[in-house]
Amino acid sequence: MALFTIILTILGLALFEVVSSIDNAIVNAEILSSMQQKARKWFLTWGIFIAVVVVRGILPFLIVWVTMPSLGPIGTITATFSNDPAVAKTIEEHAGLPLAMGGTFLIFLFFYWLFIEPKNYGMRGERFFHSQGVWFYTVVSIILALLVWFGLKIDTMVAFGVVLGSSIFFITHGFRQFAETQEKTLTTSIKSDVSKLIFLEVIDASFSIDGVIGAFAFTFSVPLIFLGNGLGVLVLRKLTISNIENIKKYRYLKNGAMYSILVLGIIMIVEVYGVNLPPLISPIATFLIVGFFFLKSKKEINQISK
Repeated sequence: MALFTIILTILGLALFEVVSSIDNAIVNAEILSSMQQKARKWFLTWGIFIAVVVVRGILPFLIVWVTMPSLGPIGTITATFSNDPAVAKTIEEHAGLPLAMGGTFLIFLFFYWLFIEPKNYGMRGERFFHSQGVWFYTVVSIILALLVWFGLKIDTMVAFGVVLGSSIFFITHGFRQFAETQEKTLTTSIKSDVSKLIFLEVIDASFSIDGVIGAFAFTFSVPLIFLGNGLGVLVLRKLTISNIENIKKYRYLKNGAMYSILVLGIIMIVEVYGVNLPPLISPIATFLIVGFFFLKSKKEINQISK
């Protein structure tokens, strides 16, 4: 893998981690504001270790190892840097399950945002789809049926990956709904800081699923995923404690994250069907989409300031 490709992949992963976890950073900032200094310091030090090493490091490793057990634990880490044709063949033969899982999860996530979540309307048509929220479950059910049907024509493990991706979506969606209902309670409650820290770690793990699963649209390299997502977490923690109010002003960053999620999901599904896409398409698409919505937000901020 060329050095330029490695650097762009890491930066793309970091950017995707940041923009897809903005909501998480806002929740963290609100709850941290109600905690003692000692607890905040713990979350911003040991909490980073848990978020980076345990979640963004071990989880991608487990996904690759479980879906490609023949690589072994060491091979799972070094696979994408190996010149062994047998290793490349193993990745190609077993990539269907994680790609189908990730693609389904990301596509469901996008349509949930499009139909259900409150949003700042950044593109024409978003308001219309948001007003048709009742159709969300119909749309994703049809998508699920089609993906499973065509997946069965390729491999039963691909079809299983589709079902697994939809299950992960609804499980994490449940955690996020719980977080929304608990956020205001925790910021005004007298619950102990320990309870709040546990809540933050659980919710952080739930929100991190987007970045971890979406990372497989960029690469199957566990070290690169670890570095890219880890860098994104560090940036996000910095924003949480110093610039979260400024970040809120960029109203369309969430839109950029969700359209990136849609594109990455489509890339993963397309690759399941054997279409070989350039390795740089995911980071380049992420930079272009997020950049567009960043500039759109910046333009609006400048207009308001004038």
